[in-house]
Amino acid sequence: MSQLFTPYALGPLQVANRIAIAPMCQYSADNGNATDWHMIHLGHLALSGAGLLMTEATAVSPEGRISADDLGLWSDANQAALASVVQAIRRHAPIPLVVQLGHAGRKASSRAPWQGGACVHLADGGWQTVAPSAIAHAPGETVPIALDEMGLLQIKGAFVAAAQRVHALGIEGIELHAAHGYLLHQFLSPLSNHRTDVYGGSLENRMRFPLEVYEAVRAAVPASMAVGVRLSATDWVEGGWEIEQSVRFAQELKQLGADFIHVSSGGISPQQQIPVGPGYQVAFAERIKRDSGLPTISVGLITEAQQAEDIIANGQSDMVALARAILFDPRWPWHAAAQLGAQVQAPPQYWRSQPREFKNLFGDTTLGQR
Repeated sequence: MSQLFTPYALGPLQVANRIAIAPMCQYSADNGNATDWHMIHLGHLALSGAGLLMTEATAVSPEGRISADDLGLWSDANQAALASVVQAIRRHAPIPLVVQLGHAGRKASSRAPWQGGACVHLADGGWQTVAPSAIAHAPGETVPIALDEMGLLQIKGAFVAAAQRVHALGIEGIELHAAHGYLLHQFLSPLSNHRTDVYGGSLENRMRFPLEVYEAVRAAVPASMAVGVRLSATDWVEGGWEIEQSVRFAQELKQLGADFIHVSSGGISPQQQIPVGPGYQVAFAERIKRDSGLPTISVGLITEAQQAEDIIANGQSDMVALARAILFDPRWPWHAAAQLGAQVQAPPQYWRSQPREFKNLFGDTTLGQR
């Protein structure tokens, strides 16, 4: 029996199989509002047969956007626009949803990747960024303002307010974005956090603000919602954040009641040296799962069905997340189920597509036509 297609629970969140669709920025929102693109993009991924669908990084405030075209959840208009997408998905797919909430910190005010992805300076229509310390992400980029006590409170409040909007939308879970060089990761890494107050210096201090944000969000939504964290397990830079610190952070999250941890890496510095290869981040997920006891999602160049099956069967992580692979093949879970001799959910409108050699792929189906 395929282990990839067995059910699982991320705390209160029940999933039909171990395949998650990772958050993928689309840079296609209008003042934070979901658009027709999100309806099409998330709608067709909701029909993929995956066990869980995560939205892209969703900004908790306008200045927390990566780009001016990022999805947001700081206003009533943002909530109403996303509600239309969520309601359409609910009418046609049973897949549970998770919203990734984030703040880009010093990596905000960027262009979309297909526009080069560079920093947009204030003189060119960008906005002033904030961060733990007044250190630019790269030479020549906007120097962020170091957050003071009031700024920290405002950002924490923005995360809480956005989390409450997620709950109001009837969405099953929240993932806090503490990876890829964005604000919460900036607090964790000694490369970007040079503070001398209680939020900087020691590991305990650098973890303090991300843990406070997690605790505030967890308290702001009911226990019936799953709340987890996306983490960069290493900066891939000497002297930066690394796996031993990630384990400590995960252990602290476990104590605060975290439901899962989603393990990625990198993003804090252009000096990173990443040895990219198939499943190159899985060992980090395995270590964090073993040493923290948290349900763990692995991600990063997981592209083949047997590869994903082996990760789950060998206990390296509890779920696998697909990103670019599922954009390239939006029916990846169907094809994986066929290859592994498993069953997968498909909408009845598509039942006729079931290949003759896989008569039980979509389970108990009944078709007729005169």
